[in-house]
Amino acid sequence: MNKKLTFTSHLAIGFMLFALFFGAGNLIFPAQLGQEAGSNVWPAVFGFLTTGVTLPFIGILAIGFSGSNNLQELASRVHPMYGVLFTAILYLSIGPFFAAPRTATVAYEVGITPFIQHSNDQIGLFVFSIIFFLIALYFSLRPGKIVESIGKILAPLLVTLLVILLVIAFINPMGAFQDATGNYVHQAYVTGFLEGYHTMDALASLVFGIIIITIIRSHGVTSKWKIFIEAGKSGIIATFLLAFIYVGIALLGASSVESIGMQETGGAVLSGTANHYFGIFGNTMLAIVMMLACLTTAIGLIIANAEYFQTLFPRFSYKQFVYFFTILTFGFANFGLANIITYSVPVLMVLYPLAIGIMMLSFLSPLFMHKQFVYIGSVILIFAVSLFDGCKALAESLGVESFTWTKSFVSFYEKILPLYGEGLGWFAPAFLFILLMIIFFQIKRLFGKRVSAS
Repeated sequence: MNKKLTFTSHLAIGFMLFALFFGAGNLIFPAQLGQEAGSNVWPAVFGFLTTGVTLPFIGILAIGFSGSNNLQELASRVHPMYGVLFTAILYLSIGPFFAAPRTATVAYEVGITPFIQHSNDQIGLFVFSIIFFLIALYFSLRPGKIVESIGKILAPLLVTLLVILLVIAFINPMGAFQDATGNYVHQAYVTGFLEGYHTMDALASLVFGIIIITIIRSHGVTSKWKIFIEAGKSGIIATFLLAFIYVGIALLGASSVESIGMQETGGAVLSGTANHYFGIFGNTMLAIVMMLACLTTAIGLIIANAEYFQTLFPRFSYKQFVYFFTILTFGFANFGLANIITYSVPVLMVLYPLAIGIMMLSFLSPLFMHKQFVYIGSVILIFAVSLFDGCKALAESLGVESFTWTKSFVSFYEKILPLYGEGLGWFAPAFLFILLMIIFFQIKRLFGKRVSAS
């Protein structure tokens, strides 16, 4: 019997999905966006919500609509090797390369930096990250309900603290919004859109989606269409909560410049505002909760990577992968939060369009008869553009003008591709190709019906 979820079940799944997406590290990006966007905070935050909230919601729906058992199975519609490669890179990105190291650096910036001298930052991060990842290693080697239970307590506690902070800031703002800086002056929405990539939630949604679909099926919902609808209802709850928190923190950041000045990262913005309103007590409370929340996120990401790669390389044990990913994450964490964010941009500029492409193809697949060459052609077109976006972002990260071998391609793309300057040049060729394939196969289907009818 194909059941239907109750409102209570939707709430429970929605809050669980919110907790999955709500990594403490995500809070730093809307805070920094608010500071830099200033008076242009509203278009900037709407851009941020597009990639930081709407895309993760679409990712959940895409997994539900596709009927796939996991991300690798969905990506394998392009090619089995692509399925493995894309899934592995995505896991590494939300794991030891960027998101997992960020948990330690955010915890350090919010929890420790306010209490030590700036000159001791590097050694302080090194010592803190050793302790942080030794604890993460201990619990990752013993995966069980304790981390999940702690997470269920910490997520509501962190949200409660943030809501209190946001309400007080709304009643008694720290100052007026300052003028926008950098790209937020003339391209506030697009800059916020690209800033939303940093949350990595759209990438994570392709992993979390499977968890949500499995839970919905466990409630007796078996129809593919009803799973899609139920996932959408639960997803709306989670995305509303995320959007509320992100908008509030962005506005908090926008009003903070007058009192605490421009900060290098969002972590410093949060600790500065907590200190402004609550003094040392506010810093301490925020620090404790953020550190524990970041720790549970780190443990979850290490476990997820160890479990996935153990299925790819069964000759190595789960424990060996836990040790490997913990050490790797520790190494990347010591590059510091600002460097992690800076050097993640080139990878995200390549990976995000491919992830969006998979989402788009999963919805449109029935219209082009699930033909593999449409998947292959779309991915090639997206990669052919996003690769050079990534190279351009890498050159900017390294402080060089551009790589010589990319100049002719970038110049060509700038002339012919709409929205290329906004980092969305891949969309037009990929969408046009898919649209042409849909028209072709729909005409072929109609023609075939007429022939059979005659």
